[in-house]
Amino acid sequence: MKPTGKSIKKFAGKKSGASKPRVVQKRKTKGRARLRPQETKTVSGQPYLKKTEHNPILKPDESHPWESYQTFNPAALYAGDKIHLLYRALGADGISRLGYAASNDGLTIIERSAQPIYTAPKPDDSEAVDEYAYPIIYESGGGCGGCEDPRMVRIDDRVFITFVAFDGWGSVQIALTSLDLNDFLAQKWKWKKPILISPPGEVHKNWVLFPEKIKGKYAILHSIAPKVLVEYVDNLESLDGNTHITSIPGNRVAPKGRAGMWLRGSGPPPIKTTYGWLLLCHAMDTRDPNRYKLGAMILDMEDPTKILYQSTEPILEPDEVYENQGHKAGVIYSCGAVVVDGRLFVYYGGADTVVCVATADLEQFLQVLIHQKKPKLKAVHMRKQRLS
Repeated sequence: MKPTGKSIKKFAGKKSGASKPRVVQKRKTKGRARLRPQETKTVSGQPYLKKTEHNPILKPDESHPWESYQTFNPAALYAGDKIHLLYRALGADGISRLGYAASNDGLTIIERSAQPIYTAPKPDDSEAVDEYAYPIIYESGGGCGGCEDPRMVRIDDRVFITFVAFDGWGSVQIALTSLDLNDFLAQKWKWKKPILISPPGEVHKNWVLFPEKIKGKYAILHSIAPKVLVEYVDNLESLDGNTHITSIPGNRVAPKGRAGMWLRGSGPPPIKTTYGWLLLCHAMDTRDPNRYKLGAMILDMEDPTKILYQSTEPILEPDEVYENQGHKAGVIYSCGAVVVDGRLFVYYGGADTVVCVATADLEQFLQVLIHQKKPKLKAVHMRKQRLS
């Protein structure tokens, strides 16, 4: 089904040293409806996570037919003194493609591609497939095929992305592609031919690469519930499209001891910290169903199948207008996060329509998570400043 672009009712820096972000004590509510009251807990007197007043930082562009309906769920990478975003885009033809944007301060877009920088190729045997024979019932952000929800990491001198490859009728698989870092920075989109790494005939999403090898091997996180599963690979070239990683398709089961949180899958690729791998994850609250939120956990550095800490409540909730007006109301969906000089930038899609960002002091964020405090979020004003 092609996206309609109409709102749908509820569904299941580099520190400059110049000046610190300014916190407005009395939040102005004009033009920004709150769907439910929130309180802000603090660490050392400061809110530990903020949605910026610049949200949404990227919207559909009607002058570009390929991204005229939706621009959302961006991957993120910090390299060359900029934050680079690869975002999912849909237009009137209903095909998901990837667009490119960049920011110097993490909050405002200074570059944006006029053309898609990646379009998933059709399956080699697509003409021979009977699209009515064995269709998979699948709907994620609208659209009728293409590349969805990219995740991006840099490992050595290459940039890798995993994404959901949907052929429009019978295959929802995880694909992997890459390109040279220098080509990426020069915006020479010489992508390697993608390979499918999840089994055919199953629905898989939210697979992420760790940003560095673990014990000398590439690590692919492909499940977080009912348990964390990681596949270790000596060489990513060994994944040739014929060898697939066995995982748990379509799981919707929460880990034991976290009854209130209904985990669905990984968000951005894991981030290495002094306490372990920080993993943001998609979640639903059993007490507030049908709204997509974010949770967080810290995984053991040497054995990331072990959960060391996990949030007991959502860390990010869809309570702003831009998270509720669009293709799907009540959705926060993150595919990208970066750390720049100790500050965490979390990029996410709002209402499956726009790109937004929330920020935090990383150490404060981790301390809140480790000590199981339960802060909520608050929109605040932040001064623009360059990362470098």
